[in-house]
Amino acid sequence: MSEHDITFDAMGSHVRLLIGEPGPEMAPAAEAAEMARRFIFDFDLALSRFKPRSELCAFNEDPRERVPASPLLRRAVKAGLEAAEHSGGLVDPTLLREIEGAGYQSSRAGMTGAPLDEALAEAPPRRAASPSPEQRWRGFEIDEEAGEIVRPPGLRFDTGGTGKGLAADLIAISLRGYSRFIVDCGGDIRIGGADALVHPYEVFVEHPQTGERAHVLRLGSGGVATSGLNVRIWRDADGRFAHHLLDPATGEPAWTGLVGATALGDTAVEAETLSKAALLSGPEGGRRLLADRGGLLVHDGGRIELVGPLAAAPRIRLPQIPTLEGAH
Repeated sequence: MSEHDITFDAMGSHVRLLIGEPGPEMAPAAEAAEMARRFIFDFDLALSRFKPRSELCAFNEDPRERVPASPLLRRAVKAGLEAAEHSGGLVDPTLLREIEGAGYQSSRAGMTGAPLDEALAEAPPRRAASPSPEQRWRGFEIDEEAGEIVRPPGLRFDTGGTGKGLAADLIAISLRGYSRFIVDCGGDIRIGGADALVHPYEVFVEHPQTGERAHVLRLGSGGVATSGLNVRIWRDADGRFAHHLLDPATGEPAWTGLVGATALGDTAVEAETLSKAALLSGPEGGRRLLADRGGLLVHDGGRIELVGPLAAAPRIRLPQIPTLEGAH
């Protein structure tokens, strides 16, 4: 089974594309992969909060209430607002001031994070995160006819919560018609193609504390995403451990009793939203959120808990098939 396989760095993470055989009159897989690679770099150039000349930074600095925006920025803002709505406000795209205040002002790509176990030992008592009572994200509107985004002046937007998933989903649209494909944008993954239903991919979920394989998912379509505390941990200006998943109610890093959550969804954005919301909700809330589609929770002590359909799935080792070390 022939597939074109490329890996590169973008959006502060590793990106991997596997693309199978093209359909009639479609570009070769290598050409499609190169187009997808260029799209990801353009996507990051436009939407990164770490690139001062990006459209997102220009939008956030614009003092007007109504700001002209490209179709891509409008789509990214829409994805963030939908994530906020579907998570009840837990995945909040308006916490840019708070995340910067916690010490995450610039990209941490390539930086070695602080040890997770040390951070857990010093972390405050565990509690589930809650939505912000202000619900600032409800102040955003998208005027598609005018090509503008409307929001209270000065209210900034962070695409980080759904950006990688959106990039994976948009690339997946361009790959329809290929025999099978997988798009992994830093652990936010989208899978598709008719042959993938017959020959699913194996996706290895990494344990956030040990780095070992916590579970193997066999997927032929849809999205899967993992959120974990291990990827970005640092000490803030006061010497406390901090990370990038904030409790919207307090604006502080959330310590919920979970260190990782993996979720399945129809799309990568849906899976990304569910994984973040599950981790922020803590063990009990995470269980509820993942019950329908299935998922995996990693507790503070390292225990792995399979949830929903995954908990009932038979554990049968099948013949070797192509694998992806993507969900971490």
